[in-house]
Amino acid sequence: MQPNGHNTTPQQASPPQRGKQRDAFFDNAKYLAIVLVAMGHSWEPLKGDSRILEGVYTVVYTFHMPAFIIISGYFSRSFDMRPDRLRRLVTGVLVPYVIFETAYSLFKRYGDHDPGMDVSLLDPWYLTWFLIALFIWRLTTPLWKNLRWPLPVALGIAMFGTVSPDIGNDLDLQRVLQFLPYFVLGLCMKPEHFQKVRTRTMRIVAVPVFAAALVFGWWAVPRMNTAWFYHRDAAQELAAPWWTGPVMVLALFGCSLLLTACFFAWVPRRKMWFTALGAGTLYGYLLHGFVIKAGDFYGWFDHAWMRKPLGEIALTLAAAAVVTLLCTPPVQRIFRFAMEPEMKWAFKRDAAELAREREKQERRREMANV
Repeated sequence: MQPNGHNTTPQQASPPQRGKQRDAFFDNAKYLAIVLVAMGHSWEPLKGDSRILEGVYTVVYTFHMPAFIIISGYFSRSFDMRPDRLRRLVTGVLVPYVIFETAYSLFKRYGDHDPGMDVSLLDPWYLTWFLIALFIWRLTTPLWKNLRWPLPVALGIAMFGTVSPDIGNDLDLQRVLQFLPYFVLGLCMKPEHFQKVRTRTMRIVAVPVFAAALVFGWWAVPRMNTAWFYHRDAAQELAAPWWTGPVMVLALFGCSLLLTACFFAWVPRRKMWFTALGAGTLYGYLLHGFVIKAGDFYGWFDHAWMRKPLGEIALTLAAAAVVTLLCTPPVQRIFRFAMEPEMKWAFKRDAAELAREREKQERRREMANV
C-alpha cells in the first residue's frame, strides 16, 4: 500500500494526504486489527477442539473486519471520480485483486492438489473478497455522499441481501452488501466521533464490555452458527427462517459497533514501535494467507501439541509475529510491484495534471533564476 497518507484496503482506501502528518491512532488501529485478523485465521483449524478458543474467535470476528471497513470508509470521504483517484483505485485495489486472486487460486490448485480449483476473477477465494468489495464501495462513494439518509439505506440493502439466496457467489456480493453499512458509517463519520471513544472513561467501560462479550461468546458456541459472522450467506443458506436475516443484520451491526468502539478506545493515540507498520497492512493482509493456507495444506496444524492451551498460545504468538514481519518496509519493497504498480503506461494523463506539472516546472525555473 501507499506509504504516504492513510490507506484502507486494510491499508489503502484513501488518497494520499500530502502535506499532512499521519495520525498515529489510525496506523495503530490498522496494525492491531491486522494482527487480530491473522490470529483469527490461525485459530480456524483448531477452534473446533476448544470451546474457549472458538468463543474468543467469535468475539474477534464480531469487530475486526468492521473496524477495518469503518476506517476504510472514513478515509474514502474525499473520493470522487477525479482521474488521478480513479487511477489509484485501479492500481492500488483492482490490480492487486487480480494478481492475488490468481495467485491464491493457483496456490490452492497445486498446493492442495485440487484440480477443480480454477482461476476465476468472479468468485473471490479466501482473503481477496475484501479487495473487490472495497473497489465496489469506493466506486459508489459519490452516491452515498449525496443521499440524505445513507446509513439507513445501506442497512436496508444489507437486510435485503440476507433474504436473497439467489444472489450467488459472483464477486462475493453477499459480503459486499452485508458489510456495506460499516463502510457507509465510516463515510459519515467525522474526527470528533473518533475522539469520543478515545477517552479514559471509554477505556474503562471497554473492560467489562469485552469481558461480557467473551462470556457470551463461550455460551454461544454450541448454540449459534458462527457463519453469521462471515456475512457471506443468506439466512436460508444457513438453514434459518428468512426473517432471521434482517434481524441478525441489525443485531450484529449493534454488537459490532459496540465492540469496535471498545477496540478503538484501547488503541494507543501516541506513536508506538508498531505505528509505522500501519502503512503496510495490505502486505500483511494479503501475504499472511499463504502462510496460513500452507499450514493447512501441509498438515502443520495436525500436531497434537497445538491443540493444547500452550500450543494454541504459541500459534497465536507466531501468527502475530508473522503478520508483523510481513508489514515491514523490506517486505513492502519486495512486493510493491504487485501492491502498488504505477502503470503509467496504461492511463492517459488528464489536462489538469499536465497543467499542475507545468506550473511546478515553471516555479523551479523561476527559483533557479533567482
